Amino acid sequence: MHPTVQIDLEEIDADGAIRETREEAAHGLEQGDTRLGFLRKGAIAGAAAMSGGAVLGALAGSAVAAGTGRPPASFGRGDIGILNYALTLEYLEAAFYKGAVRAKMRLNADTEAFLKTTVKDEDAHVAFLKKALGSKAVKEPKFNFKGTNARPGTFIKTAFVLENTGVHAYLGQVGNIANKAYLAAAGSILPVEARHAAVAGLLIKASEAEITPDGPFDTPYTAQKVLKAVEGTKFIV
Repeated sequence: MHPTVQIDLEEIDADGAIRETREEAAHGLEQGDTRLGFLRKGAIAGAAAMSGGAVLGALAGSAVAAGTGRPPASFGRGDIGILNYALTLEYLEAAFYKGAVRAKMRLNADTEAFLKTTVKDEDAHVAFLKKALGSKAVKEPKFNFKGTNARPGTFIKTAFVLENTGVHAYLGQVGNIANKAYLAAAGSILPVEARHAAVAGLLIKASEAEITPDGPFDTPYTAQKVLKAVEGTKFIV
């Protein structure tokens, strides 16, 4: 049984304005579903519309992942599709942290160290995946994080959700990767994302629910589930 988590969220309008603070209780829900629900319905929901293109079309939910949980075909075939799916998530994280750096928030020393590390790591992940994909790499979408990466409270809580979602996403695809070199690369990125997630959890609250939200064994998510959650953020414009 997963413990119940209560998170104080500062709700944000589409233009980034803070509306109010509320408590969100996750009674009777799996921790993974709670985190994705936060992405879809919580403080970071907005009114931005999705545009066309292969990647954004997939995010809009028009394509359905295969039964194995693979990304939609619009990302590419086989391992290329998986890497482009991973690259899209890494674009999102890298842009989120770069925006946080530009915001010049007043952070405590631990959170400042977290931000300095994550922005470097996510940039490296993007560079690696783009190099591996070459001309087949999807282009980086445009993002609007609606102020979630410009205030200390919403920054670390949103980072916690994004990093944990990344862990679930990578775990959901490792069994689908055929190329051993790509598998090794994904395997080396996955634990780094997990470390980011654990540190973000500690910065929120040093409890089991934040350090290991799914308990001793993490949960793989299908690409469809992850993309639906990303779509719900309206971070991609």
